Amino acid sequence: MEIEFKASKRTLQGTGASRRLRRAGRVPGILYGGGSDAQAIELDHNALYHALRREAFHSSVLTMDLEGRKEMVLLRDVQMHPFRQLVLHIDFQRVDATHAIHQKVPLHFVHAELSPGVKFEGGMLSHVINEIDVKCMPKDLPGFIEIDLGHLHAGQSIHLSEIKMPPGVELVTHKNEDQVVASIVLSRGSASDEPGAEGAADAAGGDAAKK
Repeated sequence: MEIEFKASKRTLQGTGASRRLRRAGRVPGILYGGGSDAQAIELDHNALYHALRREAFHSSVLTMDLEGRKEMVLLRDVQMHPFRQLVLHIDFQRVDATHAIHQKVPLHFVHAELSPGVKFEGGMLSHVINEIDVKCMPKDLPGFIEIDLGHLHAGQSIHLSEIKMPPGVELVTHKNEDQVVASIVLSRGSASDEPGAEGAADAAGGDAAKK
């Protein structure tokens, strides 16, 4: 998926200049990396705000049209107002097509409702993490990675080591940790989850047999 957006060079900098930009419906930002000098930029607030609502905008290699010159970039940081729907500042990093990149990629969980643990055993899906760190060439960066939960029983989990990575994409872990990604847990109040439930049932059966 190719995502392209427009930006303009920003000549005036500083707190006062940024405040005036925001009042004019613009967002101050910075473009850096790629062996070139950092460039102050500005973007249309409304267009950027709607773009940020798309998951792919956060995890894809983007095409920035900077006054007619197109650059491959990654979104690296966005600052939002504490309680208003207002983008305060945004950072992009240039991407070199010949060098590998590190990026966070969202996980999409599928078929949980079809798993034995949910469908027959009264379990519920628990997401432990919703994104992972990957390393790959820019052309190989996936918009998301799909995790199939259709085979899980209650009490079972999927770990990082079990994720099937797309071709050319390498999982980045810290200290070789094999973290749980998602699991099917028994909901509170289910019969099999109540302490002593099996013992009580056996006792009841024994009493009935004596009568």
